[in-house]
Formats: sequence, C-alpha cells, structure tokens
Amino acid sequence: MSANPKLTRHLSTDNPRVLVVDGSRVVRRLIEQTLKAHLPGVSVLACETGAEALAQLGTGVVDFVTTALRLPDMDGLELARQIRGNSPQAYMPIVAVSGDVQERLVSRALSEDVTDYFDKSLGFQALAEFIRGYVQPTESTSGEVLYVEDSRVVAVATRRMLEKHGLTVLHVISVEDALAMLETAQTMNRIGADIVLTDVNLKGALTGGDLLERIRRQLGYGKGHLPVIVMTGDDNPENQAALLRAGANDLVEKPIEERLLVTKLLFQLRVARNLRARADRETA
Repeated sequence: MSANPKLTRHLSTDNPRVLVVDGSRVVRRLIEQTLKAHLPGVSVLACETGAEALAQLGTGVVDFVTTALRLPDMDGLELARQIRGNSPQAYMPIVAVSGDVQERLVSRALSEDVTDYFDKSLGFQALAEFIRGYVQPTESTSGEVLYVEDSRVVAVATRRMLEKHGLTVLHVISVEDALAMLETAQTMNRIGADIVLTDVNLKGALTGGDLLERIRRQLGYGKGHLPVIVMTGDDNPENQAALLRAGANDLVEKPIEERLLVTKLLFQLRVARNLRARADRETA
C-alpha cells in the first residue's frame, strides 16, 4: 500500500465506506444487506480473504473494517496487525466479529491492533448499530483531557475548542508536569485522565515521544486504558508510523483542524470507556 500522509486527515462522512472481511459468502451478504438497511449511503466492500482486504485498502480510504477472527488465509488478528503496520490511515476502527469473543477475552488472546470485539450472537442488526456509533459519532461528550502544549497561544485556542464540546482540559506545559500528574494519580489507584493529547516538540528535556513511551512502558497503560493522540507538524509517513508503533492511538497533523481533532478525541474516548467497562465487568 502506498504511503500517503493525507490519509491521516480523513474524516468519516455521511457516506461511510465499510470493509467487511469474512470467509463466508452468506455472512458477507447478510452484513452488507443489514448495513445498507441501517446506514443509508454506506458503501460495503466485501472480501473473502485477508489478502483481498489488504489489496482493497490500497485503493482508497476506508472508514471502518470488520473482520472475522478466522479467515481462509490468515487469522483476523494478523490481518489487523498488517493493516496497522502498512496503512498510513491511522484513524481506522478495526472490529473483530466472532462467535468466540468471550473465549478470546477469557484467554486474553487479544490484540491492541483491534479497536473492539463484537459478539456475532448479538445479531447483524446490533452490529449495524455498533458500526453506526463509530462512523457517525455524537458531537459532544464528557471526559478529562490531559493536554501537553508549551505554546500559550495554541493552548488557549485548543482548550476553548475542546471545552466547547463538553470536555474538561487539564493543561500542562511540559512532559515532566504531565508525568508527575499521572504518577501521582497512579499512587491513588487512578489513571489521572481519560485521554492524553500532546505535541511532539516541547520545551524541556522530554518530548511528546518520550511521554508516549513512559505512559506505555513505565506506567504500563495500554492503548485501551489511556489513549494518546499526538499532534505533529511532521508529515513524513515513516516518522508518523514510528509514533503509531510506539503506542500512539492516533495522530493529528498541524495546523489543527477543529472537526478532525474533536472527532478523533471523541472516538478514542468512546473506545476506551467501552474497554474499561468491559474490564470492570470481567473482574466484578
């Protein structure tokens, strides 16, 4: 697949493109019919194998990917890994649809390349509503954003932008301050924020990349527990891919576009809430 940094700026529209990957022709047809009935304007790209899906992704932007866990040529998790490793489009939900979701959850056979899991036993109509929540999200929500930005002018503008959509912004000017907040919260058995939004280049000894590494390795928070969105002015696909491999949930290119930033924040907040709620149910 060709690297095109402009794909990181893609936003879902009223005519979403959904890639459906399943070895069963009957299942593919049922999902397509159900999606078209519940999501007017949707385009469904149906593929039997992982190889076909990867080739299809190379032809244009996709808003959502749903894949079976067992495919004729590969495991659905392997497909998700290859998509994340090769596609320049960071903002792409990948959901595994399977009848053994609970088995995978219990055995911890999960992958952070997969955005979420859907239990096939809930039915295809429920799947359509599930997908609608991703490709046509609500415009406002609540949540705490730990925002790391050392430019006062940029910070004021971005903070107003986020607060307008119902978000609470905890602004700090350095990675050191952000880590201090997160570390203090962890000693109190709290995460400290619902999501982190950070610039890459910051004044001080540590960069946004350093913050990302410490959140994932030192504090031990996975993508689902504490999402991190990185703002960058570097449109080099290789550098962007390095940030994603290091654990960034998504990227936003500068100059910041309000709708793009807010849409990505709301998406990651919703996913993280779902994952934390599921984890709470499992440990209850």
